Amino acid sequence: MYAVVVTGGKQYRVEQGSKVRVEKLSGEAGSTVTLDQVLMVGDGSDIKVGTPTVDGASVTAEIVGQGRGKKVEILKFRRRKHHMKRQGHRQAYTELKITGISA
Repeated sequence: MYAVVVTGGKQYRVEQGSKVRVEKLSGEAGSTVTLDQVLMVGDGSDIKVGTPTVDGASVTAEIVGQGRGKKVEILKFRRRKHHMKRQGHRQAYTELKITGISA
């Protein structure tokens, strides 16, 4: 069984037991989170597609940990103008382990 959920403005295809990194969610490691925005639920040939979400469907997940991704380097450079600006960014994420999908 799998589902397509929306969190943090992005869509993720999840299955029970899989791990997924999503945009930062509040909560400590070990706590549970319920994702209510389920766009689609599939089980073999039985597929339910929502308009826009599937009524009564939810995905429960356990927070494995919080973290920050790799550093992205931003460099702005203007030739012949003695101008160079460096900047870096690390995006925060939450790692989830999917514990259950209910349709």
